[in-house]
Amino acid sequence: MKYIIVTGGVMSGLGKGITTASVGRNLKNKGYKVTAIKIDPYINIDAGTMSPYQHGEVYVLKDGGEVDLDLGNYERFLDTELTRDHNLTTGKIYQTVIDKERKGEYLGKTVQIIPHITNEIKGRIRRIAAKSGADVCLIEVGGTVGDIESMPFLEAVRQMYREESPENIAFLHVTLVPIDSQGDQKTKPTQHSVKELRELGLTPHVIVARGKKALTESTRSKIALFCDVPVEAVISAHDSADIYEVPLQLENEGMSNFLLKKLLLESKLEVEDTRWKEMVVRMNNCKGRVNVAIVGKYTHLEDSYISIVESLKHGAIETGCNFDITWFDAEAFDDDPSEVEKLTGFDGILVPGGFGERGTEGKMLAIQYARENNIPYLGLCLGMQLAVIEFARNVAGLEGANSSEFNENTPYPVIDLLPEQEDVVDMGATMRLGDYEATLKEGSLAESIYGESVITERHRHRYEVNPNYVDRIEEAGMIFSGKNKNRMEIAEVPSNDFYFASQFHPEFKSRPGRPSPPFKAFMDAMLKKSKEMKDQ
Repeated sequence: MKYIIVTGGVMSGLGKGITTASVGRNLKNKGYKVTAIKIDPYINIDAGTMSPYQHGEVYVLKDGGEVDLDLGNYERFLDTELTRDHNLTTGKIYQTVIDKERKGEYLGKTVQIIPHITNEIKGRIRRIAAKSGADVCLIEVGGTVGDIESMPFLEAVRQMYREESPENIAFLHVTLVPIDSQGDQKTKPTQHSVKELRELGLTPHVIVARGKKALTESTRSKIALFCDVPVEAVISAHDSADIYEVPLQLENEGMSNFLLKKLLLESKLEVEDTRWKEMVVRMNNCKGRVNVAIVGKYTHLEDSYISIVESLKHGAIETGCNFDITWFDAEAFDDDPSEVEKLTGFDGILVPGGFGERGTEGKMLAIQYARENNIPYLGLCLGMQLAVIEFARNVAGLEGANSSEFNENTPYPVIDLLPEQEDVVDMGATMRLGDYEATLKEGSLAESIYGESVITERHRHRYEVNPNYVDRIEEAGMIFSGKNKNRMEIAEVPSNDFYFASQFHPEFKSRPGRPSPPFKAFMDAMLKKSKEMKDQ
């Protein structure tokens, strides 16, 4: 097994995740099977109980793992499916070690960070890598070098370097090269970051220098000299127009060739896979433009909806058009319902998932506006539940209909708690999570979108459409075109040109060059709407 370990210095948010995913993509283009592990130093067991304001989107894996959004980037760039084991947290590691101690597995020894915590970290990394069957395992150590939370993980990878053959591990350090008021690139932050890394016993083999502009040759040489790496191992990772261009940028910088040489590897393919490059060319040659309104409650932090934005991009690339997003805070519609008129002129309206009552009435005003004005509508998870409530209230005659999540005394609980959730006490990892099948109604929009009768999508919810009200709602004109036994998975309004709402999250399975079918169909519907508006 070959390991590439990615660390970061100076500040968070430099792009370690995109760098890791891009390195993996380039190795995959050369024929290698690649897997990835994200280490998050927080004490939470997983990301499931965190607010999007803390770490952005909670990404859901096929096995129901609720993880950091970087694993979403890994899946999209590598076009793979990972599991909850690929996300290590301090909480997981310590919980396992404490459980072993309680069972007496340490034979009376004093349990310490070294060796017991570090051994658990190393053991998990090696087991995950071996189980994946990969040639190369990428490991991103979250946080910043110097953070107290990261210390056990950095010590563990230091020990791994000692235990593995030198040609089996490469350390890659992502750091910042800012520009001063005179326009000069400053290398001191990188020098100090590498110095701090060395004090922990780690020496980087590659330095990825993040900055607004490409490194000058003098800056590159200075970093190489003071950080003791070859000049060709100082990689300029200057700002790109789009994250999907980063693999091409790093490839042009010679990173893959340097890593292959360090790991004693050669390209497995006579002709490299060029699909990623072709996808980027298509992306940069899109014509036309559609405007989509996203009505949510975390709109001032776009990372909360990163998979949705990327899925729209995937659909746009395949449709061949560009798109603009306008973010609307649903609470603004709550406070002043007339604000919903601002949705006039948009080619599509999207209401994403979420939890809690805040902003729900505003979201339903947006859904009603889309339905009554025949604007293409895409609802996701809560966006489907609210669509059902809105339709029940305003079309099916169920006045006061609501979700029991928001109003326990509603006369018509058209959305209700899943039966298996009634006795659940713990909040973490207890929802309906991960992959579930849905059978699609023959002749429905859903069937035409997917082109098959049975689909598998990822879920994350505690509440569902109450089956006691399905007949009444369908009699009024909404159909449930996707079902998992008596669970409603998809809602449509056939009288509208495009009205598709899903209990699942299709954005989690969308990939560049292989977009999620609902997002591709939504983009097609918006493009059609845009052309109709221009022809009027």
